[in-house]
Amino acid sequence: MASVGGVEIEQAQKLWQPQPGWLNTASYGLPPEPGWTALQDALADWRMGRTSWEGWGGSVDRSRAAFAELIGVPAADVAIGSTVSQLLAPVAAALPAGATVLVPEVEFTSNLFPWQVQAERGVQVRTVPLAGLVDAIDADTDLVAFSLVQSADGTVAAYEEIVAAARAHGALVVVDATQACGWLPFDGALADVVAVGAYKWLMAPRGSAFAYLAPALRERLRPDAAGWFAGRDPHASYYGPPLRLADDARRFDISPAWFSWVGTAPALELLLDIGVAAVHAHDVGLANRFLAGLGRPPGDSAIVTVEVPGAQEKLERAGVRAAVRAGRVRASFHVYSTDDDVDLAVAALTG
Repeated sequence: MASVGGVEIEQAQKLWQPQPGWLNTASYGLPPEPGWTALQDALADWRMGRTSWEGWGGSVDRSRAAFAELIGVPAADVAIGSTVSQLLAPVAAALPAGATVLVPEVEFTSNLFPWQVQAERGVQVRTVPLAGLVDAIDADTDLVAFSLVQSADGTVAAYEEIVAAARAHGALVVVDATQACGWLPFDGALADVVAVGAYKWLMAPRGSAFAYLAPALRERLRPDAAGWFAGRDPHASYYGPPLRLADDARRFDISPAWFSWVGTAPALELLLDIGVAAVHAHDVGLANRFLAGLGRPPGDSAIVTVEVPGAQEKLERAGVRAAVRAGRVRASFHVYSTDDDVDLAVAALTG
């Protein structure tokens, strides 16, 4: 079995303890043992008051460095926050009055509402089918915002083609990679912004998020949420003027929710040890095993959707946890998923 990062998938799987039938990482990921243990230790220290907080804060630096390595960008260009929409807010606020934003029509709203709330400044949001996004980019487009992998059905966007079309017309590119980062290899530096909520495929506690902010773009943004943690030296930024913000993307950091980050750093570092390419092969392989079991053609995503009558009841009887919306099953497969999980779901849906 191939392993890019050095840790084999089968070896890594021993670091999770999922109940059989968890096929819903697209909703939330499961923590590996190192992340879970680090979080429990920190909570115990908090409960007893037997340590200071600086060690918890140090998890932010580890997480930032690991995320930067995962998507191939400098750590100095990565800001940390709590949600995708919060990290996109300064980008939306910096759009010129009357700008036009192009978005897929079924985009998750964390990458839609930040643009739409700028309507009072004349910012227009135009939506088109994802398949037509490249052709819809024109000279009037100021910014293209899209998910690298669609939350609704797992469709993988034509990333490089979209970027090329945007560059040809001088448009900015904003990517929500929440449903991609952790299983899909991609070059984050191609975009101007890559925002990721870490609680899905990065398997972190909910409350940690990242944004790659390209240096040229940062010059146009104002850090409206700046606080002590955005300071050039956060520990020398507790009290009083002058304004002394970090010179890099850290000026867009918000004060971290410590325990979320304590659980984030070990999860991301483990992903690096395994290697995203190996995770990709594993996840997509399981997704295609699932599709084959249902008589469907293979795909290229770790998230798949199929329409099966009575799916909700069938899955519940078998103890399989996957998302079911309007009769469509959304199943998602990650590093801790196994052939047995797939076969359990297939048997439930075909029985």
